[in-house]
Amino acid sequence: MLKVEEQQPVEFSSALLVNFDEIVKRYPAGKQKSALLPILHLVQAEFGWTSVPAMDKVAEYLNIEPIEVYEVASFYSMYFLQPKGKYVLEVCRTGPCCLVGAEKIMGHIENKLGVKEGEVTADGLFSWRGVECLAACGFAPVLQIGPEYTFYENLTEQSVDQLIDDLRNK
Repeated sequence: MLKVEEQQPVEFSSALLVNFDEIVKRYPAGKQKSALLPILHLVQAEFGWTSVPAMDKVAEYLNIEPIEVYEVASFYSMYFLQPKGKYVLEVCRTGPCCLVGAEKIMGHIENKLGVKEGEVTADGLFSWRGVECLAACGFAPVLQIGPEYTFYENLTEQSVDQLIDDLRNK
């Protein structure tokens, strides 16, 4: 996670706050914390990731402690706690995938893109990370590419190269 002093303060637009209000209305009075997950989705959609200042603002809006937001955002892999590339390559790193080459694929992606896990390429197009089970053990190794979450199975270094080249040429 980035150091707090390196992160810029954020302001939520009035349109975003209206969306927050609509979400909070779905829950009983006093249970506004229940709106945390969908509100974090909106924040990430607006800013591209969930920075500490943004999480602090969410906590203030929901009248909860900042740590309550950090706990949720850091638990779920769907929230990005640092800037990410336009395309995020998420490689399954659990046992079955590792047995058939996931670690080799992750090493290849690191070398091909020239960035370590969680970093962003200089052109802003790519970042990558290992994730927990993608539920395709029989077709391992696998990855998904966000933001569309297109799924790819039976990966090889060549197929990964082709995927990256195709995304670069989009």
